[in-house]
Amino acid sequence: MLASKSPARTKLLEEAGIPHRVLVSDVDEEAVAAAHPGASPSDTALLLARAKAEAVAALPAATGALVLGCDSVFEFDGEAHGKPYTAEVARERLAVMSGRAGVLHTGHWLVDRRAGAHSAATADGGAAAHDAVLPPGAGALASASVELAHMSAEEIEAYVATGEPLHCAGSFTIDGLGGAFLARVDGDPHAVVGLSVSTLRTLLAGAGVRLTDWWAAAVVR
Repeated sequence: MLASKSPARTKLLEEAGIPHRVLVSDVDEEAVAAAHPGASPSDTALLLARAKAEAVAALPAATGALVLGCDSVFEFDGEAHGKPYTAEVARERLAVMSGRAGVLHTGHWLVDRRAGAHSAATADGGAAAHDAVLPPGAGALASASVELAHMSAEEIEAYVATGEPLHCAGSFTIDGLGGAFLARVDGDPHAVVGLSVSTLRTLLAGAGVRLTDWWAAAVVR
């Protein structure tokens, strides 16, 4: 179960042969970030992913499912840039980021609501976090360096006018119109889209699930 309304994340799961349902969380991202003022951009991405996964996992509809939460944060000049939401903020950010590079962090958090779910370790080897009600969860981060091309004021204005950057971490996408303005990506490109399939594979393995079993099941059908 995917705790996100992102069409890009749904498309990545579909292309990876991972069956899923979507159940969107009602997490207030700004409130979560504000509650952890000392968190680094990468930690913020993981905190938001966990908040989304646990919010959906607590719902009756998630019973018996593996619940995945994801969130992305763009780190630029040491600051965390989430969704700009307004054209003014997106315009200002893109003007400053033009011709420069930052790091896109995507946090992943998996909660196992299946019967008899066992404790798992986080992908980096640490102990899984425990909740008083929910079963243990496991988290992992995927990051990629992103260099933006030089953008003219007219190009920035045209891009902002499409509305696409308003709801994207860092004010850009790699799989949409914003891809025209990305000069270089070092790291997992799926992390820039918003969900690293290779990172998810590791988290699923920690829950005793092999991604390839879904492929085999699809072939049999």
